[in-house]
Amino acid sequence: MEPHIPDEVEPQMLDRTARTRLRTLGKNNADLVARHLVMAGRLIDDEPETAYQHAQAAMRRAGRVDVVREALALTAYATGRYAEALRELRTVRRLSGIDAHRPMEADCERGLGRPERALAVVSETDPATLTEEDAAELAIVASGARADLGEHEAGLLVLESPLVDRVKQPELLRRLSLVRADRLEELGRTEEAAELREAAGPEPELDEPVLVLDLEELEVADEDAGAPTATAAETGTVETAAAQASPEDAETPREDAEGSAEQAHGEATTEEAAEAQAVPADAETAGSEGTPQRAGEDGTATAPEGVAAGDEDGDRL
Repeated sequence: MEPHIPDEVEPQMLDRTARTRLRTLGKNNADLVARHLVMAGRLIDDEPETAYQHAQAAMRRAGRVDVVREALALTAYATGRYAEALRELRTVRRLSGIDAHRPMEADCERGLGRPERALAVVSETDPATLTEEDAAELAIVASGARADLGEHEAGLLVLESPLVDRVKQPELLRRLSLVRADRLEELGRTEEAAELREAAGPEPELDEPVLVLDLEELEVADEDAGAPTATAAETGTVETAAAQASPEDAETPREDAEGSAEQAHGEATTEEAAEAQAVPADAETAGSEGTPQRAGEDGTATAPEGVAAGDEDGDRL
């Protein structure tokens, strides 16, 4: 059974570039998928589990569309389903050809208790491909991974590396300062930590949450000529999914699922295997994985939160 969509939510509320990625679907199916994506974006911060259900419903109808798999990755991450989020992020990379969401991938590894792999993801990332926000997020995750390993001094040095030199946005600088305060406190430099926290001030109020799918931005950066853009889903208002797509309208998606062979306690390697399976448009049920705790900035697990907003003083995305 698909999650409820309010009547006022319309397909046009989805970002236009994201809607173009749904053109391979029949119109009725594309409209319903778009509305599920709108709901996923609207709910990801306040009701991440329901947002995840909407992303699953969209995936069952459009499993070969990169923005749909991306929405599933983001909502899986928001609910603490880190293993599933990793698989979906790698599926998105395969479908779109775009190397997106590296900070989230690293944080998933950290959330699974594998800080060494998180650091491997960081080291494999080309800093030149990162936005200002991604550079800050990657530094925060790397610092937390070092702290997880008991390397607090190294975690502090990460926050003073060239990776964060170009960060200018006030809120990003605030978050970096708070993580730096945590590292200082772990090193016994409590007075310096307290000064940084006082200077950072209270956390600002967040605007209405938005599910950000940033494939388009990365694709534009990688291509000189205007190639087809690859997506962004935004929040809005939407409509009940009482109207199911007819068999001829619904895509029969072949889900591209990537499995990752998880090795516990910081083993160094992992294997991912991609497999494809045909799923009837309105008959598949997607299983959900357990919901581990989210990696917090102090190197401990914290309760999961929405993708768009980080933990308060958070050492995660």
